[in-house]
Amino acid sequence: QVRLVESGGGLVKAGGSLRLSCTGSERTFSADAMGWFRQAPGKEREFVAAIWWSGGTTRYTDSVKDRFTISRDNTKNTVYLQMNSLKPEDTAVYYCAVRNYGDIYFRNNYYRPVAYDYWGQGTQVTVSS
Repeated sequence: QVRLVESGGGLVKAGGSLRLSCTGSERTFSADAMGWFRQAPGKEREFVAAIWWSGGTTRYTDSVKDRFTISRDNTKNTVYLQMNSLKPEDTAVYYCAVRNYGDIYFRNNYYRPVAYDYWGQGTQVTVSS
């Protein structure tokens, strides 16, 4: 059974920081890549960042570049999302997701939720103005 557990969400003022964590079961971490997505009320789930497990290649959506950093700790089966200079528009439920095979399809579709195999339950991030 694949399990992903997110943590680290909360309420923060604009300009503040949070670090989200996503820890997976051992089976999860035979995966090739992981991603973070977010979903605000009434909006579609959108891509935030992704990291390839081997080599550490990263991708970000434009709105979070230079503010968010995705990283991984292989020894802890954990991927992180460090979020700095938070803005009210970053308010959403944040989800981590895993992709088992980093094939050509995934390299071209890493920003699409359908490209991922398993999802966590989400953690709420609220940024007040």
